[in-house]
Amino acid sequence: MARITRKELKTDRFALEVEHSLTFFEEHQKDIIRYVGVALAVAAIVFGISVYRRHQRTVRETALARAIQVQETAVGLTVQGASPTFPTQQVKDEAATKAFTEVLNKYPGSDEAAISQYYLASILADKGDLAGAEKGFQEAAQKGNERYASLAKLSLAQVYFAENKPADAEKTLRDLIAHPTMFVSADQASIALARGLLNTKPAEARKILDGLRNQPGSVGQVAISLYGQLPPQ
Repeated sequence: MARITRKELKTDRFALEVEHSLTFFEEHQKDIIRYVGVALAVAAIVFGISVYRRHQRTVRETALARAIQVQETAVGLTVQGASPTFPTQQVKDEAATKAFTEVLNKYPGSDEAAISQYYLASILADKGDLAGAEKGFQEAAQKGNERYASLAKLSLAQVYFAENKPADAEKTLRDLIAHPTMFVSADQASIALARGLLNTKPAEARKILDGLRNQPGSVGQVAISLYGQLPPQ
């Protein structure tokens, strides 16, 4: 019996596999073509959705940028050649509220909507509507992603202190200290908590500031400043 070398065996197996593949393709040609067509169609749909989403994100970001531009516009008399301004703060607030509300209603569930909710709550807080601001910041904290939610919680805590709800404020800030984000660090939340506790819990505020006033940079500077506002022991 003739011996088959490894090279011949390898070649024969390759030939058999090719033959099998060709036979399979011939027998299932219509199915394969259909499946390939379906795969190409799915790929086209996925690509289309990706392009559409990028376009929609650009549209949302543009709408939000316009609203923020309104919010950042100055108030006062218009000087020839100078940037446009609003005649009064009330007119500006109305225009900004309208712009942010449009983004909020048109793109619910998006980051841009959460940011708009944050700005709307800030406008209410500046106007002294603490109840409305509290509700707005709560919604922004619940619906925004981790970063924007942390900003909303930081502002919400300030509203709680202003509403004489120190327990709610302290709970909110301690949660931020335990779960810092890119936008709100543990040190920032700690400073806010110490500031809020200066008069009601000076011993606790002193304890927080003791751990911050030796830090370099703005955190240490603010901590030293707040330390000087503590009542004498």
